[in-house]
Amino acid sequence: MVLPPQPSIAVLPFQNMSGDPEQEYFADGMVEEIITALSRFRSLFVIARNSSFTYKGRSVDIKQVGRELGVRYVLEGSVRRSAERVRITAQLIDALTGAHLWADRFDGALEDLFDLQDRVAARVVNEIEPRLAQVELERGRHKPTANLGAYDYFLRAAAISYPMTKERSEEVLRLAYKAVELDPGFAAACGFASWLHAWRGQNQWTDDVVQERAEALRMARRAAEVGKEDAVALAWAAYTLAYVGRESEHAAPLADRAIELNLNLALAWGISGWARLNLGQLDIAIEHLARGMRLSPFDPGVRAWLTATGVAHLLAGRYDESLSWTRRTMQAYPDFPAAWRVAATCHALAGQIEEAKAMCARLRELEPQLRVRNIRDLFAPYRSADLAKFEEGLRIAGLPE
Repeated sequence: MVLPPQPSIAVLPFQNMSGDPEQEYFADGMVEEIITALSRFRSLFVIARNSSFTYKGRSVDIKQVGRELGVRYVLEGSVRRSAERVRITAQLIDALTGAHLWADRFDGALEDLFDLQDRVAARVVNEIEPRLAQVELERGRHKPTANLGAYDYFLRAAAISYPMTKERSEEVLRLAYKAVELDPGFAAACGFASWLHAWRGQNQWTDDVVQERAEALRMARRAAEVGKEDAVALAWAAYTLAYVGRESEHAAPLADRAIELNLNLALAWGISGWARLNLGQLDIAIEHLARGMRLSPFDPGVRAWLTATGVAHLLAGRYDESLSWTRRTMQAYPDFPAAWRVAATCHALAGQIEEAKAMCARLRELEPQLRVRNIRDLFAPYRSADLAKFEEGLRIAGLPE
């Protein structure tokens, strides 16, 4: 993968040195906050947590990590938590040569946790790009919550949120609401809860989809209200408004604000791209989706972002481009039905009827209940004219009415 023009870095999962496996969530949370702190430096390119954490628990060659993620530097380290103290040990490695550039230890009280994370980030930046001013860190500094109990619940929720299952989602929601209960202004926890409700509704993991969606929207609007300076909270709120509320015109500005706060937030770029797709802003959608995938090439959301890119090209009438992107999705995720919907539609609209019918046959294996009449339920946020293209294409491909 080609290196970006600016200094680029990935932060690998830190080792939990607390002597207690139950503290694994805390070590992971520290790394996520260090990634967030580094991301505030607009002159850096920072790989998202969802991709760097694919190396968790693996013995890795740093040079290979650099090649796979397309970064010049890698940060690794450990976290030790004992009583009211925290120690973070970190070392910076040149991923091109494997040379160790710097190592240091950072000690602090638990109550000074966020300052400790910022100290690590500032020290790393000073090593790889000393010209970056401290004002960049100050400009973007934002404590997610002043309540350490709420923060602990949030970290516990995040630690068990992937891979998500119906049963696990109930425990994650319980922990997220514990965080909100302790700090009603904890925007990231509100946004996280909104996404959880949206995901549960999307997967039918509830006996009351209407109530699940209503709570998703309530928490999304709350996150947007109390989290005007919290990029992650705004990104989650944007997702829920676009997907559940079908309000892409309101979701896009929230995603834009999230990107303004954190240029390295892959989640915000991906959601912005999806909202732009719904609004018919196809070239902007493609650009933003590409940025999200570059920042987090191994993200769980990549299959949706690849497919959305294919949709954008399809709606623009670029059928060859659309199929190129959709094939990438199908090769990596052969059981992802959305990709087969796009491929079948694309072949049909391009006049490739035999190929369209073959794609549709596989689609019906994956989604036996799918009919032309319920296409609008699946693609509800899209514009009416765009929905009509999918109805036309899938009808030609052989999908029953």
